[in-house]
Amino acid sequence: MKKLILIFSLLCVTFGNSQIVEPVKWQTSVEKISESKYMLIAKANIEAGWHLYSQNVPENGPIPTTFMFDDENGAFKIVGNTIEEEGHTIDDPIFEMKIKFFEKNAIFEQLVEVLGDKTTLKGVVEFMVCDDSRCLPPTEVDLQFNLSDSNVVANDSKLQVTEVATVDVNAKDSKKGLLGIFLIAFLSGFTALLTPCVFPMIPMTVSFFTKQSKTKAAGIKNAIIYGLSIIVIYVLLGILVSLIFGADALNALSTNVWFNIIFFILLLVFAASFLGAFEIMLPNSWANKVDSQADRGGLIGIFFMALALAIVSFSCTGPIVGTLLVEAAAGGSQVGPIIGMLGFSLAIALPFALFAAFPGWLNSLPKSGGWLNTVKVVLGFLELALAFKFLSNADLVLQLHWLEREVFIAIWIAVFGTLAFYLFGKIQLPHDSPLTHISVGRLGLGLLVISFTIYMIPGLWGAPLNLISAFSPPQHYSESPYGVGNTQLGSGSTNHDDLPEGAHLMPPHDILAFDDYDKGLAYAKKVGKPVMIDFTGYACVNCRKMEQNVWVKSKVLEKLKNDVILISLYVDDKRPLEASEVVDSKLKPGKKLKYIGQKWSELQTIKYKTNTQPMYVLMDHNEENLIDPVAYTPDVDLYNTWLEKGISNFNSSFLK
Repeated sequence: MKKLILIFSLLCVTFGNSQIVEPVKWQTSVEKISESKYMLIAKANIEAGWHLYSQNVPENGPIPTTFMFDDENGAFKIVGNTIEEEGHTIDDPIFEMKIKFFEKNAIFEQLVEVLGDKTTLKGVVEFMVCDDSRCLPPTEVDLQFNLSDSNVVANDSKLQVTEVATVDVNAKDSKKGLLGIFLIAFLSGFTALLTPCVFPMIPMTVSFFTKQSKTKAAGIKNAIIYGLSIIVIYVLLGILVSLIFGADALNALSTNVWFNIIFFILLLVFAASFLGAFEIMLPNSWANKVDSQADRGGLIGIFFMALALAIVSFSCTGPIVGTLLVEAAAGGSQVGPIIGMLGFSLAIALPFALFAAFPGWLNSLPKSGGWLNTVKVVLGFLELALAFKFLSNADLVLQLHWLEREVFIAIWIAVFGTLAFYLFGKIQLPHDSPLTHISVGRLGLGLLVISFTIYMIPGLWGAPLNLISAFSPPQHYSESPYGVGNTQLGSGSTNHDDLPEGAHLMPPHDILAFDDYDKGLAYAKKVGKPVMIDFTGYACVNCRKMEQNVWVKSKVLEKLKNDVILISLYVDDKRPLEASEVVDSKLKPGKKLKYIGQKWSELQTIKYKTNTQPMYVLMDHNEENLIDPVAYTPDVDLYNTWLEKGISNFNSSFLK
């Protein structure tokens, strides 16, 4: 009875998904801003249950919505970026990242300046949509904007609203990122206070203000001005960095190879400085000139006292400030360095103002000593570990495979393992004081570091290591997808060196798979097995769910490895087709199939009358279906029953 229910459910899933789906309809309109400026508006009407992805998605995420406008020999000029609505942002468990999408409808606006007498502008939108059980391949739709039918918006009000909307949307999207930069910078500022260059300055500076001021109120006022001066100095540094690089350069930092290599070298220098190899100091003449100006008194004198602190303490604060500026700039936001310096300087300035207001608190401060240098050394190890993140970025962009996942994790294990030995007193570095005993705090930090080090070790054998997933290379970027010391997982025994032409072993279970239809079919005929076509996509969420949650089950995995020949056809494969393979589309006359993914998408649409992924087809050597195809089927028993039925049908016909 249960089996009959499963088969009935399977038929429902099958017939419910065997159709051409077009869940998004596009409308265009135009609003006239001035004699030469127009707002092009594209509205997406999205069917219930489906969602359209944003223009801005993280790297290795789903296919973003992209607008391309035909400039028609310079007949118009694009002004700014395409604006989109706020939408919804969720934590996607498959991609392990925050992804923004739209439901029901979405409006996109693009400001253009017409340079000639054109009355019609053309464009193309490429997009991807998914529902809870399936995704469509990337789809291109032609757009046409009729300028003669535009609505007039007086006094450039639409332009003003648009500009404000751009800021608002971007601000909401980047709000959490800037808040994160501020909090990290704020905590870094407090850490900088605990270094040998800054910590002793607190009682000295506060005592100076309280003694030199005629009243307690005057001392507090001067200390507050001193703190504000510190904030101004560091924020000006952040503004300078933003102005030097500019928005475009900052946006390119995260993927620019040379910037990442320069940052790697810079952080190595900072780490060596903190570990005691040398000190990074500004010229003494600078400090002397600034110190002489501090004697002038008044507000100017207080400001130069703050500048003197920044210069004198540079050997400790410089590497921290440099790292913060690098991280903030690499985030791509032009205000990132400014926000970072605001958070850092606020943490530095607060103690001076607070201890000036409550000088009795100075008695509760711990005495200066060797523990301050320990703080510097710990920061040095952290700088060293962070440096390899930037080297990894460069390696990923160039696809050199020099710093693959196992190597990166091994380096971090070595760095944090050495830090643990240092905290336990087994290693001594320059400028360290003799260690007669380990404090409770140092012991606790050492245990935390050694626990983290042990946690990373299984990553060499393929563990996901979610705690450091934002830093390490992705799991597929490795010497072996199975982990160090393993060549295969699962029960298969296929030799990697004896694979048929066009085949590969799909990790981590060594499923023999083809990504070329003809080669896979030819091999299936040779070995006498049925073909299973897997219409999939690199950015298909439900495809990954099937592979990670259904295919790995033993009864399904055994059939995929031993009883069928798998052909995985990626409908979003952006690799160009060979010139001889470029043909006209049968679905869209006048368009050519230029990419591999377009070829497989059209094959699925024409032959199987559907365009959603995932879709699984079991067929014989005559390319006839052995059983009706199925789509997303998270029920393991249901999917296994489908496989059994299809394989049984093949065996029955093959033996005749």
